[in-house]
Parts: sequence; structure tokens; C-alpha cells
Amino acid sequence: MPSMLRALPTQHRQRLMRLAREVTFPQGTRIFNEGGRADRFWIIRTGSIELDAHVPGRRRAIIETLGHNELVGPSWMFAPHVWHLSATASTPVRAYEFDATAVRSLCQDDPALGQAVTRWAGDVLAHRLRTTRTRLLDLYAPYGAASAV
Repeated sequence: MPSMLRALPTQHRQRLMRLAREVTFPQGTRIFNEGGRADRFWIIRTGSIELDAHVPGRRRAIIETLGHNELVGPSWMFAPHVWHLSATASTPVRAYEFDATAVRSLCQDDPALGQAVTRWAGDVLAHRLRTTRTRLLDLYAPYGAASAV
């Protein structure tokens, strides 16, 4: 999955980073919940964050663990701006936090930056969709179903 460093040209990355603020999350902190309003996003500096999904009648399914330089919360980019997964700090985390409204405004004002950020967030969302599907099939499909897909 592309990190911001690989996905965005230097000039776009520098403009985006001007909107960043440093935050920390202690281990075990619930960062956001599936279905909530996606009004910000993060890029992990240190530590790891687990993404999980609610599965009716079962315990939450851990979908993926994210680490250094990975985007957390790409749902901020696309309407209806709600979290599709939940996130919890699995270790102490240091991250850059971005206000979604400010970044969307920056993207609207600079179409080239907007296209690069949209492509980056879209690539991350596509990866997460594939990962979620595979993980849920691994956990809950009848034996052998994953190989038939």
C-alpha cells in the first residue's frame, strides 16, 4: 500500500504537512468507531494501530495492523465521510493528525494536489476493501470457500 512519501510529489506532501499536528495515543485507545463521522485522518509516525470490523453475532474481526507512514482513516476523503472500520492503538502511537475539512479545502483550491491526494486515499481504500474481504472470508467462510473465490 502506498505511503504518503511514495504517493505524493514532494511539493504536495510539503503543503499537506503544513496542516499536520502531532498527536499521541496510549496503547488501547479507541481512535474511532465504525459508522462515526470521519472528520480527520492520521499518518502513523511510530507504533501500530489495529483496524477492526463489527461482525453481527461475533466478536470484532481484526482486519489489518498499520504501522510507520501508513494512512489511518481514508474515509474522510469520500462522502458520506463515515468510518467504514474502527481503529485502536495496539501500541503507544505517535502520529500526524489532519483536519479533513481543511485538507479537502486545500485539495479543492489546488486541483493537482487534490488529484494526487484523491488517488492516494482511493488506493488505500481499495487495498483496505480487498484486505477486509480476504480477512472476513478467512475468518468466517466455510472451509475451502476462500480458494473458490
